[in-house]
Amino acid sequence: MFPPTLRRALAGPADAEGTARTTLRTLHRICRVYAGIGAAVPLFGFATAGSLGVLGDGWLIASIVLTAGAAALLALLILPAQDRALDGDPNPVAPGRLAMLTGVFNLLWAAVTVLMIIRPGSTTGA
Repeated sequence: MFPPTLRRALAGPADAEGTARTTLRTLHRICRVYAGIGAAVPLFGFATAGSLGVLGDGWLIASIVLTAGAAALLALLILPAQDRALDGDPNPVAPGRLAMLTGVFNLLWAAVTVLMIIRPGSTTGA
């Protein structure tokens, strides 16, 4: 939701910009809280994988790599771009580029979710 709102804030009249900026701040705060809560997911994942004895399985290793990629994308590109947009940077990240980054982030998490549900090659039966 952040990229379309940023697009409206950049293109809209000055009075609508104030409302859009408030919405952008709220969305950014939600993203930061989500990132903090999302940091706990790998911890629970490792604990669960350890109890199931699947720490060396390919599907789990692939999901760990995808999760790390999603976390890096969020921490290194998406949140800083949102910060720059909110700080009034004269050249904020283009809303289209930010939308692309968030789309890639969502695809990574969707792939992790599929791997966690399907668990290709898993023999645990759980």
